[in-house]
Amino acid sequence: MNITASTISLTVDNLEGSSGFFTKHLGFREAMAAEGFVSLTRDDAAADVVLLRRGSEVLPAGQRDQHAAGLIVAFTVTGLAGEEQRLRGEGADITMPLRTEPWGESLFQMTDPSGVVVQLVEWTTPAGG
Repeated sequence: MNITASTISLTVDNLEGSSGFFTKHLGFREAMAAEGFVSLTRDDAAADVVLLRRGSEVLPAGQRDQHAAGLIVAFTVTGLAGEEQRLRGEGADITMPLRTEPWGESLFQMTDPSGVVVQLVEWTTPAGG
């Protein structure tokens, strides 16, 4: 197997709000869209994001009423503190403030209008390591 790309597919209640969140705050752009569907991409190594409106006919019947929950979409970045300041300035809903874990992970979380938790992470050298 040769994996050539990665895509996260999320079923959301607020398609337009989630799409706007990913484009405004995270630098994604719309690659294609149709009724109840938006495909977002970036020019770097980030995974693509597909957003599907909950209840959409394109989803299998058993999945139509489910929505993204209990997961965290995490992106590793550089300049994390600056990104947190920028996103606060843009009005992003920062739901977990910037912190650094003892194992060397600095992170903060935001939540999009559909309740999708997005975590930005930067790895540092752990104290004493």
